[in-house]
Amino acid sequence: MSGAVSLAAGEDEGLLREAARSFLAATAPVARLRAMRDDGRTTDPQLWAEMVAMGWAGVLVPPDAGGADMGHRAAGILAEEMGRTLAVSPFLSTAVIAATALRAAGRSAALTAIAEGRTTYALALDEGRKFAPGATAMEAARAGNGYRLSGAKTFVAEGASATRLLVLARTAGAPGEAAGLTLFDIERDRAGITTRPGRPIDSGDRATIRFTGVEATGGDIVGTLDDGLAALEPALMAGQAALAAEMTGAAAATCDLTVMFMKERKQFDRLIGTFQALQFRVAHLWSEIEMTTSAIIHAGRVLDAGPADAGLAVSLAKARATATARLAVSESVQLHGGIGVTDALDLGFYMKRARVAAEWLGDYGYHAAAVARHRGLRGAVA
Repeated sequence: MSGAVSLAAGEDEGLLREAARSFLAATAPVARLRAMRDDGRTTDPQLWAEMVAMGWAGVLVPPDAGGADMGHRAAGILAEEMGRTLAVSPFLSTAVIAATALRAAGRSAALTAIAEGRTTYALALDEGRKFAPGATAMEAARAGNGYRLSGAKTFVAEGASATRLLVLARTAGAPGEAAGLTLFDIERDRAGITTRPGRPIDSGDRATIRFTGVEATGGDIVGTLDDGLAALEPALMAGQAALAAEMTGAAAATCDLTVMFMKERKQFDRLIGTFQALQFRVAHLWSEIEMTTSAIIHAGRVLDAGPADAGLAVSLAKARATATARLAVSESVQLHGGIGVTDALDLGFYMKRARVAAEWLGDYGYHAAAVARHRGLRGAVA
């Protein structure tokens, strides 16, 4: 890991946060997600088009490919503000994960398409109940000068709506081996691809995608044959850091909602916010959010300095964000009393988003084990 990293926000970061918060509060409040849930919609193309127009799709795309190249810390700020209002967009899967992988592979045309909003991406990675890239079993068998992909991917974020797929498949080796994996970039409407939209509790776009003899060529390979994790790992870290930021933004929003409620709700002719026992609980939650925010800032800074050294910082941020979001929604629901679990309030949307985000790109146990391994603890397993 790098040496001392400043956790103070710069002027540009403050302006970016202010602009993002103002835009999202006006354009994508939680009420918009509620309306989408009620209408059975899982995507918001209009909102994404507005984000593209503001340059958010190109936050990690270099200027010569049409992007703003603001860096991972800036991406974290945008993600955190999206978490505050539970905005629905392909920002993480497209502007963060796919852009990072494609940039490392030098795919300028694909990056330009992302920055201009002409393509969106889904990462087709998971095959089981838990995040485990090395366990990939999906086969990409040799067929003439190309490959045929066969297998299924589950829990694919933006899987039913993205125009392209980044697919991790095995071109050699056996499940459980890091070597022998290859990352492919293919159109979602290629012959042999079938999609089954899911019904996740957070009302998002999560799908199961089946590949039946899908043809791919060497030109579809991102990075190096049989070494797909080398291309994917920086992108995964970028996504994990941004997801941690989004979760912490959601945690901060639930804390704010709860404080507002405690300033209005009376029991025994007193505002419940005057009860010291409840003040202690909110103070504890606020402290946890602040410490997690520091971990997220650190992860973004280290990613910008060099992803090769970011593993510990990113896993620490994702593990802390998962625990903090769980604490935030639990405390917020309880401090709201019986109405905290009703659909009349927005708290339930935060609780469901936090639960799904806790699993995506590695749960608490996965990242806690990674932190332990980075710290040199024997027996730690990632």
